Amino acid sequence: MAELETAQEVRRGGGAEAGDRVRLSYDARFLRRKVLVTEAGARVLVDLPRTTSLDAGDALVLASGGLVAVEADQEPLLEVRGAELVRLAWHIGNRHTPCQVEEGRLLIQRDHVMADMLARLGAEVAEVEEPFTPEGGAYGEGRTHGHDHGAQHGPEGHGHGHSHEHGHGHGHGHNHGHGHDHDHGHEHAHES
Repeated sequence: MAELETAQEVRRGGGAEAGDRVRLSYDARFLRRKVLVTEAGARVLVDLPRTTSLDAGDALVLASGGLVAVEADQEPLLEVRGAELVRLAWHIGNRHTPCQVEEGRLLIQRDHVMADMLARLGAEVAEVEEPFTPEGGAYGEGRTHGHDHGAQHGPEGHGHGHSHEHGHGHGHGHNHGHGHDHDHGHEHAHES
């Protein structure tokens, strides 16, 4: 069995300089500690200080000084096409679903509820197997987090069943509070 190397650091965009590579699905590229096997058969213990979203093209820095490129692996996806692609992208984003945006199409992970919703919105939806490299988060964190799509989700909307009250003080005795309702499809039990 191959000796176990360790990688405790990521070099963003360093994949082009790497001597070996590992192919990982989108979900597998979100990791902190895991043993991976590279294409050359090397075993690498990834032991990062915190859970990290790796992008295709990044590299794991080995303790020995070598680099292992991270590549997006083939995975089951839905290809979404349609005349109103921007509107379809809005509905996908409104459900916090990771989405790869390309000219003329969108790619999302396979989900029968999303496929049904998008078809009802007029999209052409096809199952494909491709590498998945969705858009990163708007604040530089690189990853959006999807959540469970229970039967309550449909084209009519998306709610989150607990309410959040936010009070914003602005001095001079003015307080502008607002609340909004979110239905995550799960119950929140509060003990008294």
